[in-house]
Amino acid sequence: MKREVLLVEDVEAILNSIREGLEEYQESFSVASACNGQVAIERLRERHISLVVTDLKMPEADGFQLLSHVMEFYPDIPVIVMTGYSNTEMERLAQRGGAIGYIAKPFKIEDLAKKILNALRRESDGGKLHSVSSGMFLQLIEMEQKTCTIRIQDRSSRQQGVLFFKEGELMDSRINGLKGLDAAYTIFGWEEVNLSIQNSCPVEKKKLEGELQAILFEAMRLKDEREKKKKKLGEGASGSAVFPGRNEKGIPDATEIVRRKIGKEMGTRCGVEGIRYDNSWDGLLGQMRRIGKSFNFGSLRLVYMDQGGTKDTILLPTEKTVSLFVNNRCPRDRIVKVLMK
Repeated sequence: MKREVLLVEDVEAILNSIREGLEEYQESFSVASACNGQVAIERLRERHISLVVTDLKMPEADGFQLLSHVMEFYPDIPVIVMTGYSNTEMERLAQRGGAIGYIAKPFKIEDLAKKILNALRRESDGGKLHSVSSGMFLQLIEMEQKTCTIRIQDRSSRQQGVLFFKEGELMDSRINGLKGLDAAYTIFGWEEVNLSIQNSCPVEKKKLEGELQAILFEAMRLKDEREKKKKKLGEGASGSAVFPGRNEKGIPDATEIVRRKIGKEMGTRCGVEGIRYDNSWDGLLGQMRRIGKSFNFGSLRLVYMDQGGTKDTILLPTEKTVSLFVNNRCPRDRIVKVLMK
């Protein structure tokens, strides 16, 4: 994912000079510009900005108002302040205002570029992943109780969004002008994505309702509704269709099929807390298949493991073993009946 830096400066000559100087670094990031804080706020709403570099003294909305807006609505976006004052007090004030640092005017373009590149590197200090299934990966984030900020890009539409997790709990999400649940439903509807992970979360207060599994189920339901409407309107008649639970080659993804089946038959409050592939059970399932075959029990279709704790495990021996983690609220008889259909 190529990052975009927003440069905010009201003096046109200075703005153009800095922008031209940063063109040398266009392989690492692109530059968008704004002539004051109000225009910058509009750019933030319209584009996927990774970092802001701003002057403080500007007409309409100044740099301080822009800092306040970024802290409230885009807490993951770092801000570098350009100022004519260079002292420790200025640095302290900038950081208290929400900036990660400052650069004193006049400055060398390479010094500003170094600060920008250092800040952007921290965007993915937890690593990057390409062409992954977001649903399965995000459930692993929940299970491992990881604290992180995930920047996510849909490979087909190239749209980008941000997810905030604290100790495995989804705190908030954002995609362009959308926030909260609306943004999460859009992001979780993407089938194949690129991920960039930062090992910190700036969001302290949970801003959306519901558990991750429930939000995933609802996102799949909404996506199915959209696809049904498209089908009725005759869209997608040409070319190869991509059906729910299938990748671009038309091969079913068992975890997505199971997730949608449970969501359709049992709703979002079914007690399922995670669905993922888990090959650690392959040996046990293979042994159970052999025993069943020797006694003519028929094919193995499902294993329910009562583990005597707060969570049980259901194993589905598909081409790759699918594991479901269910809590004590899950109606066992009903979920087994649904999965056996």
